[in-house]
Amino acid sequence: MLCCSAHSGNNTTILTNSPGSDKIYFIDFFECIDADKRNYKIVVVDKMIWMAENLAYFPSVSPSSEGSLTEPFYYVNGYNGKSVDEARATSVYKTYGVLYNWTAAKSACPTGWHLPSDTEWKKLEMALGMTQAQADTTGGRGTDQGTKMKTTSGWYNNGNGTNAVGFSALPGGNRASNGYFYYLGQRGFWWSSTDFLT
Repeated sequence: MLCCSAHSGNNTTILTNSPGSDKIYFIDFFECIDADKRNYKIVVVDKMIWMAENLAYFPSVSPSSEGSLTEPFYYVNGYNGKSVDEARATSVYKTYGVLYNWTAAKSACPTGWHLPSDTEWKKLEMALGMTQAQADTTGGRGTDQGTKMKTTSGWYNNGNGTNAVGFSALPGGNRASNGYFYYLGQRGFWWSSTDFLT
């Protein structure tokens, strides 16, 4: 398995492949810079361009006890203060980035980027080997697609993945509706731009 990072200026593209013989690679670079001027690595999976790092942009930070369904809220797992500088200094922020409520997530992406729709998530899952029928179900589904997306270290109880496509998913945990943080190092959660499907 070939896995490498290619750099051009501030832009980084992750490349993964399993060549059976000599091969020439052409690498595209796409700018992915948030409003804080932070650059993110990207990965191309079956012609779809994805960020290969957890988003870390936040203009403000809230303790887990505060939240809203309509106003944007930004959190760092385990941090319960209100200082952005203090939150950015934590090892959790440096490793896992920021947790967002849906309102914040929809506007936090770098310019030119967006939250993936349910259809785009399904395309990614199918590019990793899931069938259309599996992708169309809800809840836990597929076989090893999550393992292919997870980093090779950092997951609780050796629940690491293969990171076969360079997606580099990290277990940042979540902030639940009861106002508590959960699952740091154990689970990762990613938003979709698609509203809840019934």
